[in-house]
Amino acid sequence: MVHEVTSPHSQHDQFRRRPGRLRLISLGCVVGIALTAVVLTVLVWPRSDVVHRSQDTSTRTYSDSSRHYLGLVREQKWLGDETYHLKVGRDPGLSYGHSVDVDSTAGAEGIESTDWTTDGVRVQFRTGHGLFVPAKYFEHGR
Repeated sequence: MVHEVTSPHSQHDQFRRRPGRLRLISLGCVVGIALTAVVLTVLVWPRSDVVHRSQDTSTRTYSDSSRHYLGLVREQKWLGDETYHLKVGRDPGLSYGHSVDVDSTAGAEGIESTDWTTDGVRVQFRTGHGLFVPAKYFEHGR
């Protein structure tokens, strides 16, 4: 039986001869971590939240004989910017309907009241601003 004797320096010499491999492994780890962070960020942002909900009264009848919903939706963008829009339509989840952009200051302060009429819906913001959406824009699934 033949035993190969290695000196304590031979393993150290082996790593010294392959510095490129260690650099590639280190670079791969750094790139992998960076890509994971980017993918997780893309999956989470932008984000939408409904910050106010309202629905028409059951006594109010529109020409499409449907119940209608209103929501103030806040969208948080990549760099911390927030935008707001009002969604009005037949879908309680607010996935479709008539959409109106809202000033970010008015949106951030929130809605004080909503008044559903046969002509449409009037929204009063806490900033004092008001908005009226005619029924013709949210009836019949628009």
